[in-house]
Amino acid sequence: MAAIGRVSQTLLRSSLTQTRRQLSATASAGHGEQAARTWKILSFVVALPGVAVCMLNMYLKMQHHVHEQPEFVPYSHLRIRTKRFPWGDGSKSLFHNAEMNALPAGYESHDE
Repeated sequence: MAAIGRVSQTLLRSSLTQTRRQLSATASAGHGEQAARTWKILSFVVALPGVAVCMLNMYLKMQHHVHEQPEFVPYSHLRIRTKRFPWGDGSKSLFHNAEMNALPAGYESHDE
């Protein structure tokens, strides 16, 4: 068992030495600067405009989205509370949205 460990350590050391030599040879050839420049250009020309187009798309879709409260159906397998939540009044989840999340008895009534 000890011999297997020594052989694996020797192989690991030799592979790390070869990798270091290859990396140092590549860096000295100037390839790294060209690759970094290429990725920098791609980031500014492709990635940032792509993110901007996606943000514009979602903004325009949200302008046409209708925010209606879904109909409450009292299914017996949904909204089961075996114990109270440790915050607030104990019946609402941590990220409760009064307009979209129903309580076990139904939606909260809002008098506006």
